[in-house]
Amino acid sequence: MWPAGRRMVSVVPRLAFAAARCTATASGHAKGEYSTDKETHFGFEHVSEEEKAQKVHKVFENVADKYDLMNDLMSGFVHRAWKDHFVSRLQPRPNTRLLDVAGGTGDIVFRYIQHLRYASLGARVGAAASPQHTTTTDSSTSDSSSSDSDSDSSQRLYEISVCDISESMLGVGRQRAEALGHRGIDWVCGDAQKLPFEEGEFDCYTIAFGIRNVVDVQKALDEAYRVLKPGGRFMCLEFSHVKNPLVRWAYDQYSLNVIPPMGQVVAGDWASYQYLVESIRKFPDQETFKEMIEEAGFRNVTYENLTLGVAAIHSGFKI
Repeated sequence: MWPAGRRMVSVVPRLAFAAARCTATASGHAKGEYSTDKETHFGFEHVSEEEKAQKVHKVFENVADKYDLMNDLMSGFVHRAWKDHFVSRLQPRPNTRLLDVAGGTGDIVFRYIQHLRYASLGARVGAAASPQHTTTTDSSTSDSSSSDSDSDSSQRLYEISVCDISESMLGVGRQRAEALGHRGIDWVCGDAQKLPFEEGEFDCYTIAFGIRNVVDVQKALDEAYRVLKPGGRFMCLEFSHVKNPLVRWAYDQYSLNVIPPMGQVVAGDWASYQYLVESIRKFPDQETFKEMIEEAGFRNVTYENLTLGVAAIHSGFKI
């Protein structure tokens, strides 16, 4: 964990800012952010913006306990490879301020921390092997330096905030972080369309399998741009569109006809998983989403298809 004085400086003003900027309703989304008259979609259903915000919040409150298990079962564990590749493309660097949105269970930030630790370990090993850096130390000094606690290493390696609309999802993430021994992560309940953070606060913004669930994707992209520093990077991993007609047909048959019943058997919830697979069909294709990211102000926007376009990684920079 960061030193006490530093935490007081960084977190207390942020909490005051959050209270002023984003007053949450009981359902977890920003009060006054959503219209009761303007229509949008919730899967294949047409609803008001306010109703969608409430319904999406309810979905993730319902699936939180089984969310990671269902991800494994639904994807045949492929989502793990996608997320590993996503974090490797991010190329984490020490002392980067990361905001992971819709990442309540911690899947992305735990990979991010692991990546940083491996990189740091490699650097230390390389330094130890280099003759010009070789020094004589006694065994007690060596043992002490090699057994740094997570809280000590977090001072050097990372500053992470996880923001999610669902307290239940965040609760799962906190429990997992405690079990893994990770410290120094801020777990924040907040809305992607009205983030409780100051302008230019982060070096990197990530969102994995979450942006298709926001009510207004363009507003979420605008918020991502706002909270990033100049030069900051936006990265999104999301289900996308398969172009090959045969592969698309097989994928549709599986996702629409197998996943909802699986959700009923494993999580006791058909409706939530019916929505989740329908929401994929309503999300923009790769090129359209790229244009939306550019509309928010990002430059050098690129995307990479994964598994024939079942998922895609989009990246852009605030320049």
